[in-house]
Amino acid sequence: MSAASTPGAAPARARILSRAAFETRMLLANGEQLLVSLILPSLALIGLTLSSVPDLGPGARSDLALAGALALCVVSTAFTGQAIGTGFDRRAGVLRLLGTTPLGRSGLLAAKALAVLSVLGVQVVVIGALGVALGARAQPAGLVPAALTLLLGSACFVALALLLAGTLRAEAVLAVANLVWVLLLGLGLLAPTESLPGILAPVAAALPSGALGDAMRLALVDGGWPLAQWAVLAVWGVGAAVLASRTFRWSD
Repeated sequence: MSAASTPGAAPARARILSRAAFETRMLLANGEQLLVSLILPSLALIGLTLSSVPDLGPGARSDLALAGALALCVVSTAFTGQAIGTGFDRRAGVLRLLGTTPLGRSGLLAAKALAVLSVLGVQVVVIGALGVALGARAQPAGLVPAALTLLLGSACFVALALLLAGTLRAEAVLAVANLVWVLLLGLGLLAPTESLPGILAPVAAALPSGALGDAMRLALVDGGWPLAQWAVLAVWGVGAAVLASRTFRWSD
C-alpha cells in the first residue's frame, strides 16, 4: 500500500507543508545556520558597500553589493545548510525513518525545497531592507529576473547539496560544504567573474557560483535578463539532480 493511500494519513499536501514548516523552524533556530544564512551575508553586504575593495564593476556599489549578498544567501541556505542538515539527518537515521512514513521520500524532498524557499524569503526581506538602508536602489525592471534567478539558483544548489549529502559521510559533508562556501566567495559570487585574473574568469563564469552572482548583478544593476547565466545554472542543476537520484543513500 502506498504512503498516499495509508489509512488515517493526512493529505499529501498537508504532510508536506507540515514537514516544511518544521524544516524551516529548524533552519532558523539553528545558531550556526543563522550565522551562515543571515549574519554573514549581512556583514558581507555592509563590508562591500562601505569599502572600496574588491572591484565590483560598473554601477552603484551598494546595488552591486546587494546583488552579491543575495547570491550568497542562496548558497548559504540552499547548499551549505541543506547539505549539512541532510548529511547529519542521514547519519542519524532520520531520512530512512521518514522515507517509511506517509510523508514518503518524495514528500520529504518537496518539504526540504519549500523550507529553503521559506528561509530564502526571510533572507531577501532582511538583506533587501539592509541594502535599501545602505543606499541600494535596484532597477525595477530587474526585480522579476532577479526573483527567477533566486529560484533557479536555489534549485541548482539544492541539487548540489543533495548530491554531496547523499554520497559522503556526515563529517565529510560538514567539512566539504563549509570549504566550498568559502571558495565560492571568490569565484564570482560577490564580485563579477570578469574581474578575476587570467583563466579564473572563464572558469568562474562556468561555475554555478559565478553564474548566480553575475545573473543577480545583471538583473538588479542593469535590469537585464541573464539568459546565459540561467543556462549555466540549469545545466549544473539538472546534472546534479540526475547524479543525486542515482547515487543518493538514504542511510549510512
